[in-house]
Amino acid sequence: MSNTPHELAEEFPESAARIHELKVSNPHFARLADEYHDVNRHIHRHESGIQPASETHETELRKRRILLKDEIYAMLKS
Repeated sequence: MSNTPHELAEEFPESAARIHELKVSNPHFARLADEYHDVNRHIHRHESGIQPASETHETELRKRRILLKDEIYAMLKS
């Protein structure tokens, strides 16, 4: 378990400019990025003990973060 946030700019440092560009120009990408950020923050809060959650809930959140990250990556590479 890691207490390090997985921010998009850290996950895809080579795509930081593209992330910003898509957030501004593509509403679907902006929604995905916002959802990724929200899910990521929830995971970080659970891992840090700030906001306790069941192991099942944390696992569901991690799976959602992976799905969002995969979709974001596909959009970054298209």
